[in-house]
Amino acid sequence: MILFPAIDLKNGFCVRLEQGDMARVTIFHRDPAEQARSFVAQGFDYLHVVDLDGAFAGRPMNAAAIDRVLAAVKIPLQLGGGIRDRATVEKWLGNGVARVIIGTAAVRDPALVKEAAKKYPGRIAVGLDARDGKVAVEGWAQTAELSALDLARRFEDAGVAALIYTDVARDGMLKGLNLEATLALADAVAIPVIASGGLASLDDVRALLAPRANKLAGAIVGRALYDGRLDAAAALQLVRAAQAA
Repeated sequence: MILFPAIDLKNGFCVRLEQGDMARVTIFHRDPAEQARSFVAQGFDYLHVVDLDGAFAGRPMNAAAIDRVLAAVKIPLQLGGGIRDRATVEKWLGNGVARVIIGTAAVRDPALVKEAAKKYPGRIAVGLDARDGKVAVEGWAQTAELSALDLARRFEDAGVAALIYTDVARDGMLKGLNLEATLALADAVAIPVIASGGLASLDDVRALLAPRANKLAGAIVGRALYDGRLDAAAALQLVRAAQAA
């Protein structure tokens, strides 16, 4: 299992939102590249980056900050936010992003996901951002009449590398992951699932490492790292001990 530290970008800064609300924002670092270097120094080996402004605008808005992060670290990076056409997919994969995350366009233009997954094996993920079980789109500002499971099943045989399942109600709230919903999704599809939204403590990490969760590919952690609630070294030690067992 991989723990992905999150770098969410707004106006070029590293921030965290509460429940995806752009009005409920906390700036944690004004230099995302330095934050990325800090995560590498802490021992993380894969970054999760989201262009929040891009998610609302429908196109990349923090490209300069993302390019600086790519230049600053050598570990792989998965990127979401405003990736809604072939040109943007190709731009980021060509610029050194290891994997792109397609969210809104997975609902609006599923053919894009299927074509990209075929052309770039292992490098296309789908973001399943759920509010009360329904998929949230357009930077979580709208809710589609489509369940997260129905959306996931659209791509069952498309070659998608991962599904990133976020419970919007828990994101940034430090209430713990919605592990039951995440595991239900993982049980229902063959695509690897990454948990997101609410990871708050070492107990959450232990729950992710329990036998019943062994099919999960990883989890994203954000605010708990920034405010010190989660000790990175202790969390990574748990993960590596479980992998070595």
